[in-house]
Amino acid sequence: MKTAIVTGSNGLIGSETTKAFLASGHRVIGIDNDMRAYFFGQEASTKHVEDELISSYDNFIPKIVDIRNFEDIAEIFQEYGADIDLVVHTAAQPSHDWAAKEPLTDFGVNATGTLHMLEATRLYAPEAVFIFTSTNKVYGDLPNSLPLVELEERWEISENHPYSIGIDENMSLDQCKHSIFGASKVAADVMVQEYGKYFGMKTAVFRGGCLTGPAHAGAELHGFLAYLMKCIVEKNPYRIFGYKGKQVRDNIHAADLVSAFRHVYEKPRCGEVYNIGGSRHSNCSMMEAIRIGEELSGNKLEYSYLEDNRIGDHIWYISDVRKFQSHYPDWKYQYNIEDILREIYQACTAS
Repeated sequence: MKTAIVTGSNGLIGSETTKAFLASGHRVIGIDNDMRAYFFGQEASTKHVEDELISSYDNFIPKIVDIRNFEDIAEIFQEYGADIDLVVHTAAQPSHDWAAKEPLTDFGVNATGTLHMLEATRLYAPEAVFIFTSTNKVYGDLPNSLPLVELEERWEISENHPYSIGIDENMSLDQCKHSIFGASKVAADVMVQEYGKYFGMKTAVFRGGCLTGPAHAGAELHGFLAYLMKCIVEKNPYRIFGYKGKQVRDNIHAADLVSAFRHVYEKPRCGEVYNIGGSRHSNCSMMEAIRIGEELSGNKLEYSYLEDNRIGDHIWYISDVRKFQSHYPDWKYQYNIEDILREIYQACTAS
């Protein structure tokens, strides 16, 4: 039976991937040990997602395994062997703030864990497609050197600049401040590329902007839109860190990202890298997101402003997704920023 292994299967992208491939006839082995609760507290736990997957799908097989333990990972791959035709690796420590507290944990999960997944795939399922969710933080704070213009609600870049459409994959990863998190993701990102180019494996790296959706377990240190909307709906105080709240992010719905995964699965390449996000199609500043959230809810957000920005944070980041679109021209967005925020709002009010 065709089998997909999905790490971080309880998380936002992992669960969306799991549901999509279960629906198309795969057996899915979900690897998740709920470390999100360790990173961000019990309210960020995704254990309930695993319970829902177990009760809803016969072909979902959960494995409570730590990806830092190669023996446990290898055992899973040995069990399913040649049936494995897809590996989607989304498990991560996702916060640059948190990484500074425990650099060994951060590197162990993000870098060493990724190497374990790659090596197990190479040894036991070398023909499988391997998809990795990297991050735009691999570019460090280099995007902050771009000539930005301050507008009323956002920072923006000149229409005449080469990056006016968005930042492409040719931006350097070198000679900048990444944050500890960004550095561990660089290590993983390059290793996924290397297994594709050196061993000829079907690997793909997606350097994501803000990955989001109504299933996101947002916390202050990770999950910008989900956490913001939760604060607006529940009338909780919110903190803005620097840049006058005009920092810009491109936001891609989890379903649109998983759709991109499917295109790669159906027509894989070796060692490819793609910047992926909402692009010019779906992006907003923090102040714009607050305004839209207040309009949707009718509530006024109580927020405070801290002058110091987060280390390695971007002032303006929009992804240029044209490389991916050139390789997979049938892929299309289904959600824009208004759609995304409306779905997140509806999820907040339903819970």
